Amino acid sequence: MRSSSNENHDYIILGGGTAGCVLANRLSEDPRNSVCLLEAGPPDTNPLIRIPAGVAFTILNPKLGWGLKTVPQPHCNNREIMIPRGRVLGGSSSINGMVYFRGHPGDFDDWAAAGATGWGYDDVLPYFLRSENNEFYEGSPYHAIGGPMTITTLREFNPLVMSFLDAAKALGLKMQDDFNGPDPEGFGTRQAAIRNGRRESGTTAFLNPARSRSNLRVITDAPVKKILIENGRAVGVIFSQHGIEKTIRANREVIISGGAYGSPTMLLHSGIGPADELRAIGIDVVHDLPGVGKGLRDHPSAALQMRTTDTTSYGMSLRKAVPNAIDGLRYLLFRSGPVAGNMFEGHGFWKSSPELSRPDMQIIMMPAHRNAEPKALPRGHGYGIISALVKPKSLGSITIGSKDPAATPLIDLNFLGEEEDIVKIRTGLKLGRKMLSNSAFSRYHGHEILPGNDVQSDDEWDDYIRRTCTMVHHPTSSCRMGTDPMAVVDPELKVSGIEGLRVVDASIFPTLIAGNTNAGVVMVAEKASDIILGRPAPLPIRLPHAQ
Repeated sequence: MRSSSNENHDYIILGGGTAGCVLANRLSEDPRNSVCLLEAGPPDTNPLIRIPAGVAFTILNPKLGWGLKTVPQPHCNNREIMIPRGRVLGGSSSINGMVYFRGHPGDFDDWAAAGATGWGYDDVLPYFLRSENNEFYEGSPYHAIGGPMTITTLREFNPLVMSFLDAAKALGLKMQDDFNGPDPEGFGTRQAAIRNGRRESGTTAFLNPARSRSNLRVITDAPVKKILIENGRAVGVIFSQHGIEKTIRANREVIISGGAYGSPTMLLHSGIGPADELRAIGIDVVHDLPGVGKGLRDHPSAALQMRTTDTTSYGMSLRKAVPNAIDGLRYLLFRSGPVAGNMFEGHGFWKSSPELSRPDMQIIMMPAHRNAEPKALPRGHGYGIISALVKPKSLGSITIGSKDPAATPLIDLNFLGEEEDIVKIRTGLKLGRKMLSNSAFSRYHGHEILPGNDVQSDDEWDDYIRRTCTMVHHPTSSCRMGTDPMAVVDPELKVSGIEGLRVVDASIFPTLIAGNTNAGVVMVAEKASDIILGRPAPLPIRLPHAQ
């Protein structure tokens, strides 16, 4: 049942994740602009969202996520792989690991070289700086103080992280003090989006400071059903709320910010996408745009796991009950201790081959035992290393199998579709085994349980990777920006062939950046707000950086 509405706004933003929160703030700064933000999920009132270590609960919480999974992956033993994505105000920034990494500077120069004019590193650095409040690199031209998004260096690290870095040093690996500086290659501790011991999400950094503005309306529990297109122009949106279908019209623009899975899905259900695919499921074609949903990318990974009776790691056990209780009390009283951190505190960017010009692997320290089945807290004690490929060759896709906008999209990440990808993950796991066998870890008396020391040959490694491979939750590029026929949006993020419609989120990344993606999404939305409002871009900042 549709309830007609006379409500209209200048800008309608579809998706209250990171990008949507940034846009809602920036577009409503001018009181003459009427802005409406629609979020499919509930408000971000769950108290665990605010607690950094609560990521162990939020990322698996079915009430905060979409419950997505891939279609069977033929190169991963036909497994369906879980995909945690936030369905809550703040989107995945309300459930993720809070890691702050912008990407390798060369990633953005690659964007510009591929046709995304104005998106090179010199162009986007001012937008990273605009959003950042980071007091730990005061005086650095690569960082800024005073932005809405607080970035911090944790004050305490699990001792296993220090052992990880000692092992890296012992193996002669490069060390890194600032992963967001001119060249992120190396090993070290990483910064996080945490403010005074609390998660810093898109909501807390950008949306909440703007909520009191009379020209901003935020509607939650409002999944989008269809974008209204009239005479080749986006003029509004149909959504549902509490079982009632509603319509809001846009005076100027509709902006899609549903993320790498949500944005192409909204376009497809609105009749914008590959014509043959749409007709096959009975959707009227509004505009044939073949690139919608194509070129999906994420970082594939596999892990080594050690088991130990030592209680240094994060985890639940009788022997750790009292220390865990003390840690909880420290957090309640002082917002300090392990509960104020994001658990995965150390990593490195590493080249799987010395011939490479920049790192293609992320090696992540896990100072906790990984449960065999999805559970919030690690049971018992252990530690491990994740080998994540940050420059995969395999490309996936998103399609829809039904006219029903509430139906789950068909997500095919095509993990390990290219042989080169599994070879590189294997190389990272072999490095991880060397690190964990270094004397820096000897005091923990750990023994390898996954894959186990009996796995030695390349074929055995590859079989293990296919059985256990998963993603690192950095999906991008399903509505790719560019100027070629398969591009979905142009460098101003306008959807090709449709007036008054843009996409602003990770789906527009021309290529997958070499690391965590949330900071890049903030940058994209910051730059998009200038483009939408017709404000001049800041002058490029030309600083030395790795190519």
